Amino acid sequence: MSTSISQHFSPWSLLKFAFPSIIMMMFMSLYTIVDGIFISRFIGSNALSSLNIVYPVASVVIAIGTMLATGGNAVISRYLGEDKQQLAKECLSLFTLVGFLLSLLASILAHLFPDFISRALGANDLLLADCRTYLTVLMTFAPACMLQTLFQSYLVTAEAPHLGLFLTMIAGVINAGMDYVLIVYCNLGIAGAALATGLGQMVPALAGLVFFLNQKHTLHLTRFTMHTKELIQACYNGSSEMVNQLSNAVITFLFNIILMRLAGPNGVAAITILLYGQFLFNAFYLGFSIGISPIVGYQYGAGNRKELKSIYRISFLFVSISSVIIAFAAGYLSTSIVTIFTDDPGTYALAVTGFGIFAYNFLFSGFNIVSSGFFTALSNGKVSAIISFCRTLLFTVISLLVLPQFFGVNGAWLAIPVAEFVTLLLCIGMHRKYFYVEGKQNYFH
Repeated sequence: MSTSISQHFSPWSLLKFAFPSIIMMMFMSLYTIVDGIFISRFIGSNALSSLNIVYPVASVVIAIGTMLATGGNAVISRYLGEDKQQLAKECLSLFTLVGFLLSLLASILAHLFPDFISRALGANDLLLADCRTYLTVLMTFAPACMLQTLFQSYLVTAEAPHLGLFLTMIAGVINAGMDYVLIVYCNLGIAGAALATGLGQMVPALAGLVFFLNQKHTLHLTRFTMHTKELIQACYNGSSEMVNQLSNAVITFLFNIILMRLAGPNGVAAITILLYGQFLFNAFYLGFSIGISPIVGYQYGAGNRKELKSIYRISFLFVSISSVIIAFAAGYLSTSIVTIFTDDPGTYALAVTGFGIFAYNFLFSGFNIVSSGFFTALSNGKVSAIISFCRTLLFTVISLLVLPQFFGVNGAWLAIPVAEFVTLLLCIGMHRKYFYVEGKQNYFH
């Protein structure tokens, strides 16, 4: 199979090209999920709640990495489409270095102020020790997490999506294996879970670094050159994806506060399980979005509007069909999914009920995620950011603050499905404006 982003794509070849990125992102989501399974099963629900309380810190690192990865990809692939290879390489180097330095700063801050951060995120006296431990160990590997996030996207643009997939799968296997060794065999508790995740992240980080240091590849790291305009453009393009990740941190925090009040630690453990399901199923669409992004950016940079229109039609037909399948699967498998995580009666009952309601959001989330990613690839960071901000923060916060007042705990489970549905209506309006109504803002004319 050709991995050239300049080729003509049929429905089948586009799906095959995006497939490695889909699997890669699903394996990425499994890092946290596997930790959650081992923590819940072998340590307890309180430890699982602790993980969820401090995970927003890691989400900040991932958010910055996702911004530089997706937004940077739009810049790099556009320059490749314009046959400006040297500029593309210099941008790759700049974005990688900036990401690494920011993750190093985040790691230092987490080690200096672990108790303050844990308390600020909602940890009580019962959970503080586990929160502190998980936070400090996990953030030791923040630079590896950053490089992994960057390289999983840049490898697609470098026309090596299968390498990214292979590295991520290996990392997932290492994470799962080390979880068993460190938690079950060595009895390191929640520290073992964080260490296993970090060791898994090191594999794609180091291997990706070796790949991009090899000057035989068309796209590789080169001498540092400051391109302020391109850095700003990358941040602007990727702001929607950053907003998405940061919003996840904020929403997780709100869920923890509301469910601690409504249902105690069992409620926090239950929402943790539901969010794991969201990580996994939405990773499917995030992976697809990452997979097609360099193709969209390249064809847009090359001015090939006919191919761009074809990719658009294939992409959203695929999203529409798969959304129905995934929503049905999530609802049908809700009991089985919850059973994997816990046998605690209180947590189990809340999570099963919640997942049955929560699953409806997958009817709408795929269209919203891919829409945001498509506009990012077209270097329209404004529209992409509006979609992401409304989807992951504005509409969700409003739903979380309002619905539990009327429906109690079930209102919390309804918050994300309602937010995704309202976002879908917004996306339909954006699609009509930029893809269907004739005019200079139409990307197909």
